[in-house]
Amino acid sequence: MLIALNKPFGVLCQFTDPEGRPTLANHLDVPGVYPAGRLDHDSEGLLLLSDDGPLIAQISSPRFKWPKTYLVQVEGVPNDSALQSLRRGVLLKDGPTLPCEVDLLDTEPEWLWPRVPPIRQRQSIPTRWLRLVLREGRNRQVRRMTAAVGFPTLRLVRQRIGDYALDGLAPGHWRWLEDRPAAARPGSSRGARGRGR
Repeated sequence: MLIALNKPFGVLCQFTDPEGRPTLANHLDVPGVYPAGRLDHDSEGLLLLSDDGPLIAQISSPRFKWPKTYLVQVEGVPNDSALQSLRRGVLLKDGPTLPCEVDLLDTEPEWLWPRVPPIRQRQSIPTRWLRLVLREGRNRQVRRMTAAVGFPTLRLVRQRIGDYALDGLAPGHWRWLEDRPAAARPGSSRGARGRGR
């Protein structure tokens, strides 16, 4: 099985936490599934989960180079030099990144939900949105890349993994990404989009 979850800000990408912080279990109660890759607690957006080990490995391993699309709000307005540096790949402490796709967006995407809590924004410094596509997945890579070119990330939302996209999925909600009989779906009385608990 394969599930898409829109992971909210502040939720850990695991099902238990000894410190009692919010986890995936607050939003999804399908037994036997595990995240295919990770999203940091301060990142939001698409997370795929499955009970299929080889599929999880394929989605999460950089070896298969599944493209992952992020919307990134940065502090400041990146210039052409910064954008070209990101496209070529930047040097991080753990080595150079692969080239990636980067576009500067004119406005915040209309469909994007407000973050709770809102980002900390300085009135004297503008922010801009980027669309960034990676084919690798190092720890906090997007944040480290934008910081390396002088534009710290303020908000990070994963919009797409390969052919799978958020497509209107609200924060904390999930849906099946394969056909299953309705009777076999946990929470099927709520339809294909559940809230877990």
